[in-house]
Formats: sequence, C-alpha cells, structure tokens
Amino acid sequence: MFEVFKKEIIELLRDRKTLFFIIALPMLIFPIILGFVAFLTSQASLKAEQQVHTYYIVNTQFSTVFSEEIFYHKSFKKYAGQKQFDSVEQLSEAVKEGIIDVGIFIPNDPKIAIQAGKQSQWQIVFNDAKAINFIFNRVRSVASKLSNELRTRALKDLGVDIRHQPALLTPITISKVDTADKRENYGEKLGALIPYLLLPLVLMGASYPAIDLGAGEKERGTLETLLLTPVTRSELVLGKFFTVLASSIACTLITVASLAIWVSVASSFVSLEAVKTAFNSVTAWDFILIFSLLLPVAAMLSSLVLAISIYARTFKEAQNYMGPLSMAVFVPIAVSLLPNMELDNVTALIPITNVALAIKEVVKGTVDQGAIALIFIASAALASLLLLSCVRWFKKESVLFR
Repeated sequence: MFEVFKKEIIELLRDRKTLFFIIALPMLIFPIILGFVAFLTSQASLKAEQQVHTYYIVNTQFSTVFSEEIFYHKSFKKYAGQKQFDSVEQLSEAVKEGIIDVGIFIPNDPKIAIQAGKQSQWQIVFNDAKAINFIFNRVRSVASKLSNELRTRALKDLGVDIRHQPALLTPITISKVDTADKRENYGEKLGALIPYLLLPLVLMGASYPAIDLGAGEKERGTLETLLLTPVTRSELVLGKFFTVLASSIACTLITVASLAIWVSVASSFVSLEAVKTAFNSVTAWDFILIFSLLLPVAAMLSSLVLAISIYARTFKEAQNYMGPLSMAVFVPIAVSLLPNMELDNVTALIPITNVALAIKEVVKGTVDQGAIALIFIASAALASLLLLSCVRWFKKESVLFR
C-alpha cells in the first residue's frame, strides 16, 4: 500500500495542472473573491450615493417649503421637460418610460389637513427594484423634517409645551440590550458564508487527482498493469485513497491557512469593520479546529470521488459525474443557512450540514465541545463506511472492466 501511495504522490507532484488547483487556487481564491466583492460593493454604493435623480412634484403649491428643500437637495434635479403630470398613474408611466426617476404626489395642503385633524398622505413613485436605492429614504427624510415642524407647531397652538411634546408623542420608548457580543453578531452572518468557500475547495482538492487515479488509469491502460503487481486490490485502492485524501487535506490546509492570512492582511489595510470584528477574536486554535472539522469531510469526499472515478470508463465520463456531486455538496451547505438552523444533537448527525454549522459556531465563538465531538464521531463513522464501500467497489470485475 505504501509503495502505491508513494508512486501516486510522485506522479501527482509532476502534474502541474493538479498542483495549481490544489495549491495555487486556494491561496488566490480568497483575496480575489473578497477583493472583488468589496470592490463591486463599494463601487455600487458610491455610484448610488452620488447619483442625481430627476424628480417631478404634483401640486407644489401645497408645500412650497418641501419643494424648495427638494430643489436644493444635492441628490435631486427638477424635471426640465415640457410634459405635465397630474396624477399618480401619469407619474408611474413617466417613471417606467425613464422620463423621470421619482414622482411626488401631494394631494392637499398639510397645514390645512392637520388643522382639520387629518393626515396628508403623500405618494412617492419610483422604481424600487434596484439593489441599492436611496430615493425613498431621501425624500422621506425631507418630508419627515417638514412633518415634524408642522406637528410641533400644531401641538404648540393647542397649548402643549414644547418640552412635554416628546413624552406626549412617545409615552413609552424601548431600547435594545443585546446579550451577544460583536463577534457573535457578525460571526452569525460571516460564519455562514465560510463553508461556501471551504467545503467546495475540499471537494476540488480530492476530485482532480481522483479522476486521474481511477478513470485516467483506465483510459491510459495502466490499471491492468497495476492489477498484475503482487499487491492486493485492497492495498491498491487504499494507496490511491490516501493519495486522494492527502491531496484534499493539502488543499484544506492551504485553504484554512490562506483564509487566516488574507483576513489578517485585509484587516490591516482595508476598513472592513464587520470582518475585523468577526475575526479579531478568532485564535489560531479556532483555525486548527476548523481544519480538524474538515478532515473527516475530506475523507468522505475522497472515498466518494475515488469510487466514482473507478466506475467511470473515461476521464471525461468521470468529470461529468463530478458535476452532480458538487451540487449535492452545496445542498447540505444551503440547509445550514435555513432560519433557526442551529447546531444540536440532531443537526450534528447530518453530513456536511453539521460541519457547516460547526464552522459558523467557531467563528461566532460559541462552539459546543460536546457537539464537536459528536460531529467527529458521526463523520468518522460515515467516512469509514464510504471507504469500506469503495474498497469493495474496487474488487468488482464488473466495475473495473465495464
């Protein structure tokens, strides 16, 4: 078995393409993904923040103060065309046709309405389908300022002292006291995304060498030569398995190390408050624990991809089988993101999902050692079962020579 393992490792180290996917890609993928997402987010936010919107107000005579505030607002410019709009329907059509960006319909004079004990219900017409849209908040901010002034004046006319107005308008105030610290708060959000990066890379680190060690051997005609050597089939498949496992572990180790290094680098040079808060308290032991959680997953996936590769007739057929397997890995990761999905004695037994939840708990700093032990036991048992199945699979003539 050791000689087979040694032979496969030497051949693996000679394959530059596989080395790129195992070593180079994990080291580059984090800065590329984090940098690209941060760049796109900052650019989109900056563009949305600086965008000037064309507006049209129906019945400006009902609130000249508001009209002037909008006119001099840096984010708005008045519609300079010849068309006239008199209703919400016409404003909606103008927005859809791109004539204006926002329409404001003022139905009556708010000063007269408040004297009659009624509300002046304004309508803001705009396209809210964009991911980053400041239109409504900006208009509401200007309108709220006017609304507060009218309310204060009306209450004063009714004899209510200005000092008593806040208590009269809001007799009870509620403040939030969060028992979760910032690491737990941000870790809940960022920790759920880490498995989306780590687990697919673990699969990738196993699949590339596995395809070559199984289907590749068949296609090249070298598998028959290996079967003629004085090595049992169990030793042969175990040698190949440990080669695939070593590749997956190497990819996992490089991935976790890359994550730790690039988060540290990004926190030093980039103002990412959420990332800093979530990862500043993550110790080296936590990263070791994340790596340890990925080990049984690497063993499971190594057994699966090797069995698939052994079954496939050609290199291309094996690659086609890896696609559905990749999707199957994403499903349990997605399950871990479901609302109220937490790590307990039940979820600790669900493959892949348990590791994804545990990684999130590690980042949050709320990891349960008992649940971690249960995950290791369950994952190790499943990995052993899959490896045993792979060994028996390799012994079947109908699989090797199909």
